[in-house]
Amino acid sequence: MNTQDLKIFEAVAANGSFTKAAEAMFTVQSNVTARIKNLEDEFGVELFTRTTRKVQLTSAGETLMQYHKKISHLIDEAKRDIQNAGQIIGSLKVGCIDTTMALKAPEIINLFAEKYPDVELEFKSAMRTALINDVLNYKLDAAFVSAPVNMPELEQIHIKDEQLVILAPAKYTKLADILTKQPLTIIVFDQGCIFRARLETWLGSKGIIQYKPIVLNSIEGIINFVESGLGISILPAEIISQYYAGRAINTFAISKDLGTMTTVLIYRKNVPASRQLKAFIELYEK
Repeated sequence: MNTQDLKIFEAVAANGSFTKAAEAMFTVQSNVTARIKNLEDEFGVELFTRTTRKVQLTSAGETLMQYHKKISHLIDEAKRDIQNAGQIIGSLKVGCIDTTMALKAPEIINLFAEKYPDVELEFKSAMRTALINDVLNYKLDAAFVSAPVNMPELEQIHIKDEQLVILAPAKYTKLADILTKQPLTIIVFDQGCIFRARLETWLGSKGIIQYKPIVLNSIEGIINFVESGLGISILPAEIISQYYAGRAINTFAISKDLGTMTTVLIYRKNVPASRQLKAFIELYEK
């Protein structure tokens, strides 16, 4: 087995076809078939189930794929370490939810760039589950997500606790008045958003299970829709006080258990961290 065998293995899994994998790897199908057979002989298991329509990973194949990702990551890190001779240089991919992107990303970039100008810091905004999966699958080096994160493969550092508040149009001065509106409309991000989940849980605690969601993809859009009277939402109080204090909206505190959101920085614990990731982590270690 060599690294090229594993790259061909990955190509077959990605394309679901020996023929398409051969095209992607600029080789012939017989070579792909032979490489996969060699791997299966070496491990003594079938790595793929073959049908007339598609080739799919077996459970053993899924396991090997995880090791392949880890091996590829380690080889890339070894190359960078050797080539850079101890310098903190290269790239770092960090994920965060939308509110972290809006509120903290500029500060993080400026602080890190000042200390490590030779590292290219790339941010990606996505839902919590997608960010966790990207860290696990080596697509991100680290990510800021909401706690709890109970996965043995991941290390985490506590970043901050922040308070969530209900947002309502300025005409509402009491929470009770909001809940009597029929039908109640909530202005939220898509499914998978921690804020939406908290708002729906809060409504459930009030006995409200019938409501109409309007899904948007930006904080600014949510503020605009709430301000115009279309519905209610939930966001961190810090965002409202720093960026939207003058808008025609009212905010309402909710109970500590639902209203407190803890943000953690997660990264893989099962592989050595790169120099640039270590430098980034050190910014937050207390």
